Amino acid sequence: MSFADATQFWNERFDKEEFIFGKEPNEYLVEKANQYLKTGDKVLCIADGEGRNGVWLAKQGMQVVGFDASDIALAKAKQFAKDNQVEVEYSFSDTDSFIWHANTYDAVIGIFIQFADPAMRKRIFQKTYETLKPGSLFILQGYTPKQLEYKTGGPSLIEHLYTEELIRDLAQDFNILELHSYEKALSEGPRHTGMSAILGLVAQKPI
Repeated sequence: MSFADATQFWNERFDKEEFIFGKEPNEYLVEKANQYLKTGDKVLCIADGEGRNGVWLAKQGMQVVGFDASDIALAKAKQFAKDNQVEVEYSFSDTDSFIWHANTYDAVIGIFIQFADPAMRKRIFQKTYETLKPGSLFILQGYTPKQLEYKTGGPSLIEHLYTEELIRDLAQDFNILELHSYEKALSEGPRHTGMSAILGLVAQKPI
């Protein structure tokens, strides 16, 4: 999918008043940020959509950079940041047009970035590795193939879903601190509600 196609697809989804994934941050992100991140950390949010995660991180005193391929979502995210009296540096990009500066971030966050097909997913892992400072973290959450039974959110294409084996292979340059699949009821706006089959990863770029 080209950048223009991605923009059109996501703009159609985000072009409504409600926040389609809610305004509360992702639970896994909150848990792992509290465990591993600290005030002042420079954090990159991949495809941050309407800003629920980036704004929450900024409220914890982190320097947050984010991007998304939907300018409609970004307009909502910027307003959301303003309403919460925080600053997030947002840019209108997809994962391939974004400039991933080397050795820059203390953490990279990927929450349900399952628009990525296998080739793009591989590029995201490579770029994330490059852009992290040594010793810094990649925090990722996504759906597993069992999610196709629950149908409570996420892509319908199995090749966009995560297995532990797949993620372990993609993260082979990292030190994996946590990797587990589990099932849990999510309540993240109308698009992610109900029992869900998910996977969480915390991976560290070696020092």
